[in-house]
Amino acid sequence: MDQLANLLAGFGDALTPMNMLWVLVGCLLGTSVGVVPGLGSSMAVALLLPLTFALDPTGAFIMFAGVYFGGLFGDSTMAILMNTPGQGSAIASTFEGHQMAKSGRAAQALATAAIGAFLGGMIASVVVVFLAPRLADLSAAFGPAEYLALALFAFVATSSIVSDSVVKGLASLVLGLSIAVVGIDSFTGAERFTLGVPEMFDGISIVTVTVGVLALGEVFHVASRIRRDTAAHEIRPSGRPFLSRAEFVEALPAWLRGTAIGLPFGIIPVGGSEVPTFMAYDAERRLDRRRRDPQFGKGAIRGLAAPEAAGNATTGMAMGALLALGLPVSSTAAIMLAAFQQYGLQPGPLLFTRSADLVWPLLASFFIAMVVLLLLNLPFAAMWSKLLLIPRPYLYAGIMVFCGLGVYATSAQRFDLFLLLGIALVGFAMRRHDVPLAPLMIGLVLGPLFETSLRDGLLSSDGDYAVFVSHPIPVAIYALLALVLVVVALGRIRSRSSADV
Repeated sequence: MDQLANLLAGFGDALTPMNMLWVLVGCLLGTSVGVVPGLGSSMAVALLLPLTFALDPTGAFIMFAGVYFGGLFGDSTMAILMNTPGQGSAIASTFEGHQMAKSGRAAQALATAAIGAFLGGMIASVVVVFLAPRLADLSAAFGPAEYLALALFAFVATSSIVSDSVVKGLASLVLGLSIAVVGIDSFTGAERFTLGVPEMFDGISIVTVTVGVLALGEVFHVASRIRRDTAAHEIRPSGRPFLSRAEFVEALPAWLRGTAIGLPFGIIPVGGSEVPTFMAYDAERRLDRRRRDPQFGKGAIRGLAAPEAAGNATTGMAMGALLALGLPVSSTAAIMLAAFQQYGLQPGPLLFTRSADLVWPLLASFFIAMVVLLLLNLPFAAMWSKLLLIPRPYLYAGIMVFCGLGVYATSAQRFDLFLLLGIALVGFAMRRHDVPLAPLMIGLVLGPLFETSLRDGLLSSDGDYAVFVSHPIPVAIYALLALVLVVVALGRIRSRSSADV
């Protein structure tokens, strides 16, 4: 019952006028960025990160949470209306959602997505309230061996799952780790990979990397593909912006099944919501085949309801894993971890005791953000679609200026602007060659943790590597990692075999 008392106290802090304003601002910004094809919550958080240092930590993270959830709502809006998902997590929603829109049920499709995201997010938030403190208590027993195992799990699982090519995933991970080790070695005081440039002695700012790779790199990628002779075909919402009783009853089991599928993936680092949303869609498609009148391919409401619930359930649980374990399971969560570190906070077992005045208002804001987003997205879907009327050259030029101003504001050094440009070109090249970005972000954020845990473990054991497998928790983590890799390998072997046939 302590969780309920703490949550009620958190609501008392979160419902202050200023924090409510940050919830609203975060939801609006996240949804606004999410409805622009190619952008999403990760880019929104990356852009806002350097501009929130003037806020108190509670207000800043409440706004980030609104942006995180709002980006998923916005992604789904464009996936349904335009068949152009803002992020990979919304791809599964395009299959049946866009078919509903083309058949004149755009408003019902948007309502299905909004309610599914609301239910998935709310259930995940409830689970997080009760589970996160337990995870924090468990992680209090973690030492260098356990944190090393967690970091290694995140490295290998993310780089091998989020891309069709393991080589590309590992290359992205190595690039992130390489950026993480630039600067002065905290153990020896020696320079590492600075090329003798004094501005790099403090390392490469994670703000510069996130803005360059996720935001400016996307701008370059979109700019290289813009065609002046093509215009977006817009499908405007039509009909009633709510579901009938029959439609609600049809969608409810799919929402619940999608939520159940998405919850575990909030703790397993597989790069984000892409895997559970596709799994939820595939589960509903298999069930649909058993019906007398299959609806998939014609705009099946269950084919949209399940992925939407799964995506937000995964996102909600990801925030719990981030707060309790300090483990980011997606690129956006990695940026959120960087934001915590910028404020001098370290998510993990001590966060709930040392920063309870931050954690519980943040958890309470999850519930508030779900309600706010539902109220914003049900009646205002048509307004979000009008953002596509802004000419893309003007839109992305403005984002580019915003990127430069944000990075310059954090350091006031021109060198960081040139560094931003170079990193953005790397991000652009990664997109052109289908190299995943999530492993880079995971490696960048968890690289220092991996290095510190490795050194601390070896120092405490006089160089004996057996210390990393001498406790049950790291052994269990390695066993789970092996199981994940076996499942992934078998799945790819089957897909290749079916392709050859």
